[in-house]
Amino acid sequence: MSIKKNEILDWAKSILVAVIVAIIIKTFILQGTKIKGASMNPTLENNDMLFINKAIYIADEPKRGDIAILKAFDNPSKEYYIKRIIALEGETIKITNGKIFIDGEKLQEKYLKEDTYTTTYKKCEWKIPKNHVFVLGDNRKVSYDSRIFGPVSAEIIKGKAFFRVYPFGDSFGGIYKDM
Repeated sequence: MSIKKNEILDWAKSILVAVIVAIIIKTFILQGTKIKGASMNPTLENNDMLFINKAIYIADEPKRGDIAILKAFDNPSKEYYIKRIIALEGETIKITNGKIFIDGEKLQEKYLKEDTYTTTYKKCEWKIPKNHVFVLGDNRKVSYDSRIFGPVSAEIIKGKAFFRVYPFGDSFGGIYKDM
């Protein structure tokens, strides 16, 4: 009887350790998410499922082109926004005739459709403050992004999208193929 009791105790310990490890991974390292909306089309489509690296910005700085998961700082009904980092702290971004310029140099955006036009609203030039980034959705016609709410604090970046797990087929896998 005591052998069976020890065996059950060993199983319970193993399950407890597995649950704790899973919670640590999901909380601090890796998380799955589902895309809701069209603001990142064509790169990410509605209902795509991704993995997010939540630990990457502990040891590394955000980079231009990263697809970042941002805490929805201005909308309690949304959990997060997913946007591409376009400009970094200290840079000046200007949108002229639908094109983006960073410190006077035209930004090459191979991940966009050729006919993409970047609309501006009230403002067309921003100087990015310290510890901030400028983010845009790839679907510039419908994206709610830094053109509206301005540069965002790097503190609200919760991770970097890095792997599409669904749908299967051509779009499965790494999401930075067109950079």
